[in-house]
This record gives sequence, structure tokens and C-alpha cells, in this order.
Amino acid sequence: MLRRLLHKAGYRYRLHPKSLPGKPDIAFPSRQKVIFVHGCFWHSHGCSKGMPPKSREEYWAPKLNANKERDERRVRELADLGWSAMIVWQCEMREPARTLERVREFLDN
Repeated sequence: MLRRLLHKAGYRYRLHPKSLPGKPDIAFPSRQKVIFVHGCFWHSHGCSKGMPPKSREEYWAPKLNANKERDERRVRELADLGWSAMIVWQCEMREPARTLERVREFLDN
């Protein structure tokens, strides 16, 4: 959905460039900016969809924490290479116009 919105708004991008840490979901090479689209559950967002399961906490807690740490590491690696990163959460896509406006601010600044 986000890719369609971006394309319709006139932005052109690359998908999952292997040359960048974490293979970002959407990359704008000329702007040196990337967007990661994160699922709220898998990346432990603080919304209602991002809550860990109450069963098998000993399994889920380390797995989800490792995901968060990996995400932070990749954003740092991108910053070291001179790239800016933005996270778009699954739950934000409920309001596509608002999300597109936030992405536009990120891309155009």
C-alpha cells in the first residue's frame, strides 16, 4: 500500500537493495534515504498489535528483543554510511494519507 501511495505521489524508489545493511524495504538512492515497513508484532511496536503473546514467553521474549536490537543496529549502520532511515509501522497504514504526509516530510527535508 505504501509503495502505491509513493509511486502515485511521484516518488521513484528501489526495493530491497542488497548493497545496504538490512536490505531496506524502500530506498531512495539519490536522497540517501530508506524506509523500513515493520510489522507491529514482529518488531515489538507499542501498539495493541505489537504486544507479545502471553504464552511461551521464554521463547518469544528473546526472539522479539533480538529483532529490535537488529533493527537498531541496521539503522546505525545505515547512518554510518550517510543514509537516513525511517520506520513505518503496520498500524500507521490505517491512516494512509497521514502516513504519506509523514513520509513526504522525511523525504523532502
